[in-house]
Amino acid sequence: MSEWKARRFWKEVSTREAENGWEILLDERILRTPGKKSLVLPTHELAAALAEEWDAQDDVIDPGSMPLTRAANSAIEKVAPQFEGVADMLADYGGTDLLCYRADQPQELVRLQAEAWDPLIDWAATELRAPLVVTQGVMPVLQSPDSLAVLRQEIHAMDVFGLTALHDLITLPGSLIIGLAVARGRLDAEDAHRLSRIDETYQASQWGEDDEVRQNAESRKAAIHTAARFWNLSRTG
Repeated sequence: MSEWKARRFWKEVSTREAENGWEILLDERILRTPGKKSLVLPTHELAAALAEEWDAQDDVIDPGSMPLTRAANSAIEKVAPQFEGVADMLADYGGTDLLCYRADQPQELVRLQAEAWDPLIDWAATELRAPLVVTQGVMPVLQSPDSLAVLRQEIHAMDVFGLTALHDLITLPGSLIIGLAVARGRLDAEDAHRLSRIDETYQASQWGEDDEVRQNAESRKAAIHTAARFWNLSRTG
């Protein structure tokens, strides 16, 4: 038995201003989330980007080609109902941030990590006012409660669309600081992905990179780019 697939039923896609943001129309039908919740976007730019994804669909709808739509649905159906829990989970990355855990050998990797990550540690101390302790090895290091409180406040101050974007910007690199650096314009998506892979890139230079590792890296890279774009589109306007 062949799998049922949703098919395009509309001719035109448009956007219109709503009471609290922007809506998308498929012909004259208001687009809603899969759970039938109102899909109201915070900016016209984000609504227009989602409309482009829907307008680009052929006869058979391909959800995989609509990453911004999936992110918006997630913001409304998943993140909004459990905002505090999601914010707490992301804030917890401050205590185990990737940038704080360094190799003690070989010296080349030690140097690469320092050159790539020290500027962001310095940025967190000055721009975010959240100095973090750097250690070598994998033994846990206790961070300043004051620094963690500042980072937690930063995360909890986000709106639901910003928090949705930050979810991937933080969890995929494994770094709260990298995620906030993208949000504040200190890094772009390409830099965020590159800085999160210092160890992987070094190991690949020594031993080569297999197809699975490369494919996983490309998948994370694409998701980080989508999250950064979702963040930027939800801020403008």
